[in-house]
Amino acid sequence: MESNPSTIQEQSPSWLEIKMEVHSVVPPPHKSTIQKLKTRLKETLFPDDPFRQFKGQPTKKKWVLASQYIFPILHWGPNYNLKLFKSDIVSGVTIASLAIPQGISYAKLASLPPIVGLYSSFVPPLVYAVLGSSRDIAVGPVSIASLILGSMLTQQVSPTGDPVLFLQLAFTATFFAGFFQASLGFLRLGFIIDFLSKATLIGFMAGAAIIVSLQQLKSLLGITHFTKKMGFIPVMTSAFHNSQEWSWQTILMDFSFLVFLLVARHVSMRRPKLFWVSAAAPLVCVILSTFLVFAFKNQHHGIGVIGKLQEGLNPPSWNMLQFHGGHLGLSMKTGLVTGIISLTEGIEVGRTFASLMNYKVDGNKEMMAIGLMDMVGSSTSSYVTTGAFSRSAVNHNAEAKIAASNIVMSIKVMVTLLFFMPLFQYTPNVVLGAIIVSAVVGLIDIPSAYHVWKIDKFDFIVMLKKLRVYGWKIQVAVSIFKILMQITRPKTVLLGKIPGTDIYRDLHHYKESVKIPGFLILSIEAPVNFANSTYLNERVLRWIEEYEAEDPMMHSNSSLRLVIPEMSTVSTIDTSGVSFFKELMRTMEKKGVELVLVNLVGEVMEKLQRSNEADDFMKPDCLFLTVGEAVATLSAKIKGQSSNDV
Repeated sequence: MESNPSTIQEQSPSWLEIKMEVHSVVPPPHKSTIQKLKTRLKETLFPDDPFRQFKGQPTKKKWVLASQYIFPILHWGPNYNLKLFKSDIVSGVTIASLAIPQGISYAKLASLPPIVGLYSSFVPPLVYAVLGSSRDIAVGPVSIASLILGSMLTQQVSPTGDPVLFLQLAFTATFFAGFFQASLGFLRLGFIIDFLSKATLIGFMAGAAIIVSLQQLKSLLGITHFTKKMGFIPVMTSAFHNSQEWSWQTILMDFSFLVFLLVARHVSMRRPKLFWVSAAAPLVCVILSTFLVFAFKNQHHGIGVIGKLQEGLNPPSWNMLQFHGGHLGLSMKTGLVTGIISLTEGIEVGRTFASLMNYKVDGNKEMMAIGLMDMVGSSTSSYVTTGAFSRSAVNHNAEAKIAASNIVMSIKVMVTLLFFMPLFQYTPNVVLGAIIVSAVVGLIDIPSAYHVWKIDKFDFIVMLKKLRVYGWKIQVAVSIFKILMQITRPKTVLLGKIPGTDIYRDLHHYKESVKIPGFLILSIEAPVNFANSTYLNERVLRWIEEYEAEDPMMHSNSSLRLVIPEMSTVSTIDTSGVSFFKELMRTMEKKGVELVLVNLVGEVMEKLQRSNEADDFMKPDCLFLTVGEAVATLSAKIKGQSSNDV
């Protein structure tokens, strides 16, 4: 297989006259199966190499580092100072002003008692402050997970007909969501979340935002009898069918506060230093609307109110978790779906702000933190929580320095739970609907959708399918179809030489590139496996037929002599792939054409060598490092044979 480097100078045609040094093709270093498995597992489960920091450290230091890795608070806590505390006080108080009205609103969205939303903004943030690795994430309930949890449970249990059972199932689903999330992190399976593409997330978020907004028509219009369906047509039909229930007082209040919230959001977006405007706006709306309803007794004029809320801190709820009975499957399914959605949103939010501030967020640690947060929350009357984008954006703009801002937020929520709950008795439902709509508007990312359209039309179609949040079968089918197409129909291109260089590129892309007479040079741009080997065999044979069917004058003096697959992008190969190359070689021999392989990567070369028992496949003169070396060597060889024949 090895040969000494040699220098070859081609004589004709003139554009091939390049001095070429031919390098030896050597097999990859030997590795045992155990070594390969160890390397593969390490790159799959530990791509960030978390154990690197322990190398060369004394035992005591290793214990300290391990404790800091598991509990990040032990890393930043000892260095915490008054300057950091001042920043976190401002951030914590600001996001609490947003978290309190949002918590109440999102609990209503999940068909849960409003107080549960506040409970979920008290204990989970404390857990995240101890375990979380992001300094920008602000924890609490989110709109999409709330909508999905409420809608999935409502399919079998009525929140008004059996409120206790509904609450039990919500807490149980939260426990399963946390267990699933923590398990993914503990087992180092964070890469599973990466299967949700950017287009998928954009479409899903936009679709969820539209559905959430449509569901608010009930409170925004003051309708009592409203459909439980999520589709656009059923919701709009229900809204206009019950137009006699519309309340002009409710609509007027809704329009006024919604405009105020959207203007405040726009101001903060245009001027980030005014972040407090959008953060304080929901609380201002709650206070002002509550005062108006109380002062003018508007609850007697068709404007629905929250009603009396229970005072005090989170009561324990571990006795409400149900791990048996006929609804166990519903709880597990709801927990799985809401767990994936909230986990994806939380990690995406963490990574977004980490990239802005140039620090790293460990996805697996975040999974464990969010999972344990939900498991603890399910035992303290909280439902599914994660890193909310709106609150995290405010936290980031408020220049939070560390996760302690979540602690400050929890303390403010605690004070509210202990002393200020009676003030929410007259808070109108309409203002909660306006708060939800203004929050989810930011999930519709039109610039990113346009960017997807410009780059990849198929991704755009997938994104549009994701707008139908509940069309899971269609969404999954489209996504799987796209992946299968990429795997089973890999791209192959015909390469030509750029005159005056030793560079070979796609003939259709680089118009100045030219074919080499007698050579068919192909680039296979994907791993070769059982799913695509049959297609590749047919495609290569079709390339040969197309070459032979071209203008006879072009190939009159140069019939096809060599087929050269350029293999630099073939990262791996399986048994079917090996069989493909063997079958292709036999087909080439029958046609009197030689098969030459160029730029084999280590794993591919090793597997092809193992299959070369008869020593008739991987011949040394059929392996080259580059296309240029192969063409130079084989052109000289063909010319020498022609001279001898003469």
